[in-house]
This record gives sequence, C-alpha cells and structure tokens, in this order.
Amino acid sequence: MALKLHGLPLSTCTGRVLTIFHEKSLDFELVPVNLPAGEHKQPAFLAKNPFGQIPVLEDGDLTLFESRAITAYVAEKFKDTGADLIRHNNLKEAALVKVWTEAESQNFNPAISAIVFQHLVAPIYGMTPDQAVIDANLEKLAKVLDVYEAKLSSTKYLAGDFYSLADLNHLPYTHYFMKTPWASLVNERSHVKAWWEDISSRPAFKKVAEAMTMGQK
Repeated sequence: MALKLHGLPLSTCTGRVLTIFHEKSLDFELVPVNLPAGEHKQPAFLAKNPFGQIPVLEDGDLTLFESRAITAYVAEKFKDTGADLIRHNNLKEAALVKVWTEAESQNFNPAISAIVFQHLVAPIYGMTPDQAVIDANLEKLAKVLDVYEAKLSSTKYLAGDFYSLADLNHLPYTHYFMKTPWASLVNERSHVKAWWEDISSRPAFKKVAEAMTMGQK
C-alpha cells in the first residue's frame, strides 16, 4: 500500500516530507488539503491531526503528523532504501545526526520561519509585513549561520562528511529564504553557501522545489 500524505506542495513542512519520499524513491499519494477553505479545521481532518496542521502521513493503520516526526519515521522504516539519512550502522554518526536535527528545529527554524512568514506569507493573507520582527530574526539567524559556518569549515555537511536528515530538514525554509532580499546572509558565508548549493541541487529536492512557488513572480 502506498504512503498517503495530506498536504500542499508549496508548504515547507509538506516539502520536507516530499523530499525524503523522493530520496527514498517511494510510492506515495499526495492528497491536497484546501487550506483557504478551512479543510484542515474540519472534523475529518482533525481526526487525523487534532492540531489542524499539515502534513499528515497515513501508512496503513498508522497516522502521523509533525513533519520532522514523519521524516524520522520514513528514514528509519526505509533505512536500507536510498540514502542512509540516519547513519543507522554507526552509533556516533547517528547521534550527531540527532544533534544537528535538533539544532535545525530549535535554533535555525524559529528565526528563518518568522522571516519567511513576514516577507512571503503575510502579504498573501492581506497582512503588512512587520519589519521589526524581520530585523530581530535576521539578527538571530545570522548568529545561527555563524555557528554553521564554523561547523561546515571542518565537515562537508552538518553532522559530518555525509548528507543526512539534519541537512534535509533545512531545505524548504532555506529555499524560500533565498527568494528574500536577505539571501546574502547565506551567500556571504562561503561554507554555508557551498553547503546550500550542494544540498539544494540534489535531484530529490529539485523535484520538490519545482512546486514551491510561493513568492515567485
């Protein structure tokens, strides 16, 4: 039975899951969720995710929500298929993947997601971007990227010299961030820039990025 993913291709969180599907060359069905119509707030969807957020994965009788939990599940279930994204045969490397996956979630994502929301999402809903919020989070993001620059000066990827879930989870939001006027935060850090150009050029993500058109003119 094919995996069934409820979400939207232009969504960052859906994009995170779609990327790992393509990395693993999995069969799946994407079920579009009509967010403008409030489908995610209806009882049928809330029965799958009581928080009313996309994406939601259905794998047989198992239903999962939260994109990072889904990617971790897929990486483990299909660990012998495609790229080994969790380094399951090396305890030390697997631990480092977990460390940098948490770094993305706890340090990188809060800052970059706020910037992307204010610059690209808010106008879609008729809201005026809050430049003070953008500026505050640009400062936070710069500090995170300084840490990344130092780390990537000694390893090709965040957890080591191997591509992993820690890198993959960065892809969707960085993709949109690079469409903003502040892409220089990445480009002016040579190791971060090289890392970004590497991971964003992977065939799996390039397939996903084609549908991530928010902010595209």
